[in-house]
Amino acid sequence: MYTVELYQRIRRACHVERMSVREAARVFGVRRDIYRAIVHVPPGEIEHLRNTLSRRRHFVRLGTAEINAAKKMLRSAGLSELSGQHMGTLRAWRHLLQALAPHPQVRSFVELHHRAWQSAVEQKAACERSLQEQHALFGENLERLKAVPGVGEIVALTAIGVFSDATRSLSANHAASYVGLVPQTYQSGDTSRQGHITRTGSPELRAMLVQAAHRARRQSSPLNPFLRNLTLRLGTRRAVTAVAHRLCGFFTRCCATRRRSMPRS
Repeated sequence: MYTVELYQRIRRACHVERMSVREAARVFGVRRDIYRAIVHVPPGEIEHLRNTLSRRRHFVRLGTAEINAAKKMLRSAGLSELSGQHMGTLRAWRHLLQALAPHPQVRSFVELHHRAWQSAVEQKAACERSLQEQHALFGENLERLKAVPGVGEIVALTAIGVFSDATRSLSANHAASYVGLVPQTYQSGDTSRQGHITRTGSPELRAMLVQAAHRARRQSSPLNPFLRNLTLRLGTRRAVTAVAHRLCGFFTRCCATRRRSMPRS
């Protein structure tokens, strides 16, 4: 049985069905003392990659929070016309500070947010330089994943950090289940129905897969016919989730089979 799936089943039996670890281990045919040993332990380079990506996400969120806080300050001061402009660059911040010259008190508070934003951008750049240094460790897998439509460097590195060893996945469904892109199943007697996706696993990779799936709307994307047909039958939201599910399967097959081209759908 797939290692992560076995662990998830034992965990569900303990927390949902209120079984003891001894009972769950006996049901699934494993010894109780190896219950924690069945989980994959990533190597040191994967752990370092995960920490670097986590810090980068932290500083990205911090920079976004400073921009939103500065815009809220402008709106509360009655300067809504200045809060609508883009503030993702240093040049935009300088133009904003120049426009706030007639309002010294508001300008002093916005300068605080500007300094915090600039510090977050510098730390984000440091994390990205660290990621560049780690490219040599994941060069082959990185290039394969970037060949998938809609996948860039950060998405590919996030997938490598989450899956660690793609050969552990027996199928695309196992990989999608690991990320939380499979529907929940409700069963009671003869009744069986499916609900929303489980949303287990890495929320960052799941969000990136959904964003990459939206790029299938482009006519040049090889996944565009698949998305268009599903949209007509299921609607936009469910169709995008299905494309993200397929991209997740592409990830594991590209790394496990060592192919440079995108696997056929």
